Amino acid sequence: MRTHPLVREKGTVVNPLDKLPEEMDELVNSFSSTPVVGDLNVGVTQYSFWMCVAIIVLLAVIFTFKKKQAEDGVVPKGRFVNGVEFLVEYCRDDLCKALLGDTWRKHFPFIATMFFFILCNNIVGVIPGCKPGTGCIGTTAALALVSFVYFIVVGMKSKGVIGYIKSLAPAGVAFPMNALVWVIEVFSTFLRLVTLAVRLFCNLFAGHVVLGTFAILASLFFEPLLQGVSAAALGQAGASVFWVAILMVIYAVELLVAAIQAYVFTLLSAVYIQLAEADEH
Repeated sequence: MRTHPLVREKGTVVNPLDKLPEEMDELVNSFSSTPVVGDLNVGVTQYSFWMCVAIIVLLAVIFTFKKKQAEDGVVPKGRFVNGVEFLVEYCRDDLCKALLGDTWRKHFPFIATMFFFILCNNIVGVIPGCKPGTGCIGTTAALALVSFVYFIVVGMKSKGVIGYIKSLAPAGVAFPMNALVWVIEVFSTFLRLVTLAVRLFCNLFAGHVVLGTFAILASLFFEPLLQGVSAAALGQAGASVFWVAILMVIYAVELLVAAIQAYVFTLLSAVYIQLAEADEH
């Protein structure tokens, strides 16, 4: 029979924190790519499943927004329509026009798609019981690769293949220093692929581990009260209220982080596009 953390064993009350390492192991293991259908070779993992859910939610939001926008006419009405319009205009003005200048129109669909895809996945992942589609390194690496290929292609279309390759070395620098700088810039360009993927993944993973940790602490300290009322159990339950309060604060922070990480990823992608199109590097 499983011994409860507060069961007295030879006059001693067992500390609920003694179970924390075991619970933490289970928490970390829960973030692995567990297959929901099939296996890891051919199947759907929990991250793929929740990514599909996020895509469905995003499409539902977009179609609902367009429908209500058409019904309202020129002047938007309601918090939902105004909220979505705010996000679209923010993406247009702050992520496209402010950085890309005259070429913002042709890049807006890509920038907006990246922003809303990441944002929706991040927010779905904050919902208890759900996982973020962007919480898997495979997903963030794929997003980073798409961004990487996009700005490379943009640079080559803007300057030509040879012109873009040459642009990685600053003009006016004599040989052999320009060759050394060119090598560093090439390495830096490929490093963007890694930093985009790792930054998004690590921030989401760390945030969810912190959320899970405080949720575990709250449950460990409250569980004894369910087994029986005692002074010790009431004291532990009081500590549980403290952990729940911290959990709520961190939960609010995670919602903010979900938006910030979508913004940062998209902002960096826009910056890389701007650098690829710039006349001088």
